[in-house]
Amino acid sequence: MSLSPAHRLNDLQPVLVPEGWLHEGRVSPLEEVELTFALKQQNVDKLQELLALVSDPDSQHYGKFLTLEEVASLVRPSQLTEKVVQTWLQSHGVTRCHTVLTRDFLHKECDLCLRVAETLLSGAEFHRYRRDGQTIVRSSSQYSVHDDVSQHLDFVGGVLRFPPRGKEISKGWTGARHLKSFHLGVTPATLRARYNLTAADVGTAANNSQAVAQFLEQFYHPADLAEFMSLFAREFKHLTEVERVVGTQGGGKAGLEASLDVEYIMSTGANISTWVFTNPGRHESQEPFLQWMLLLSNMSAVPWVHTISYGDDEDSLSTCYMNRINNEFMKAGVRGISMLFASGDSGAGCRHLPKEQNVFRPSFPASSPYVTTVGGTSFKNPFKVTYEVTDYISGGGFSNVFAMPDYQVSAVKAFLKGKQSLPPESYYNASGRAYPDMAALSDNYWVVTNLVPIPWVSGTSASTPVRFVKGLPSLGFLNPRLYKLQGTGLFDVTEGCHLSCLDDKVEGQGFCAAPAWDPVTGWGTPNYPDLLTALGKD
Repeated sequence: MSLSPAHRLNDLQPVLVPEGWLHEGRVSPLEEVELTFALKQQNVDKLQELLALVSDPDSQHYGKFLTLEEVASLVRPSQLTEKVVQTWLQSHGVTRCHTVLTRDFLHKECDLCLRVAETLLSGAEFHRYRRDGQTIVRSSSQYSVHDDVSQHLDFVGGVLRFPPRGKEISKGWTGARHLKSFHLGVTPATLRARYNLTAADVGTAANNSQAVAQFLEQFYHPADLAEFMSLFAREFKHLTEVERVVGTQGGGKAGLEASLDVEYIMSTGANISTWVFTNPGRHESQEPFLQWMLLLSNMSAVPWVHTISYGDDEDSLSTCYMNRINNEFMKAGVRGISMLFASGDSGAGCRHLPKEQNVFRPSFPASSPYVTTVGGTSFKNPFKVTYEVTDYISGGGFSNVFAMPDYQVSAVKAFLKGKQSLPPESYYNASGRAYPDMAALSDNYWVVTNLVPIPWVSGTSASTPVRFVKGLPSLGFLNPRLYKLQGTGLFDVTEGCHLSCLDDKVEGQGFCAAPAWDPVTGWGTPNYPDLLTALGKD
């Protein structure tokens, strides 16, 4: 293979090691890394068009989803792309890579020693880092590949990305805000009362299925789930066991976030078959989120609804990486799979730029145009089930990378032209994808973890109560239909603001809730019977 001038495949700024990671030194050139090669896909424009057609209730193609095999025939790389990448790898002795059904990733047995990895990826230099007992291997510098290869690759996973820090989801009792906001505790009964679910609102259709994904050494324990259901789910029919675990559950103590995710998806989406995708990221060069995306590209039968509490700052990721992940979301959407992501717990966020003005800091995948993003609320009256206001940590804002999708343009423009005060325009990109799309209670949950009931835990994992309870077909990508409902079937949240930059211009305040859609709580929180009726209309 003739080598043309090197081309930078990754458009990140010079690699900055995130706060908290301690450098332990250069890694031996004989150690192995586990890399994932994302091959260029074909027909991405057509994939986007198909997603719009099958997701738009006004389209004659609405709900006519594709099989994984049909998706594969649409997007699989060209024969030339496969040949070039395979030849490149084989010329360096890398011969055992596995592919996925869609043939657009090479992974698993792509184990290669660091000496070979640094030869393949010119400029890469691998080091070991440690944080909170976890070690990872990453390159401390950017990499490039030659032009004749780079045009066939989107990115190489396992080289640059540092995993985000796990969220501190228990707010505890510290600080005046917590005393002021004390609530006796949110349980499944509380959620069902607020969102008008009755004991009869449980899954009955055979095609019901839902899933959560767990990363970064987060695990649930089956005994915790059984104890939670015995304490908090006596009033309605429910399941007490996860139907399937995809991946390897770690040992040791259960994670608080993992326990929250599983316990509330199984009690809110009660009596529905539930899967748990778990990827501990045990290999030091592995990217657990990427490994989960690979699983979806290789499984013909997966649950219809996936809820994920995972995200990272947009500015910490390369555009080519995020665009490719968006393609994976589109692949899921055309198959009829609904993706719901938590909006994050940093409000509008804040990026401090040296010698420049602060700006808000959006999160990805929350800012993806191809997922449904869920913000957070809390009760106005902390002592009873009443109306909701903004949870000040609820993530929301405008993407700095992705343009505003057509389905939300009118709603967002109405907000920007409304009577509420807005932060200075220099803090956000008013033409970007705006999020969240909807919201749910995110404050003061009861959770059972390691067989101990724990109160005052925060999270947005109980945010998907509307699914297949009445035997509706798969809804797929929800947003086009959600925005056409214009708030029908949801409780509008109109009070409260979320946090942002602590400076003299915005003084810690980001956006504020407003009538109809807003970038703090989206269209609001679900009024289950009305939303089910609205979604069930053809």
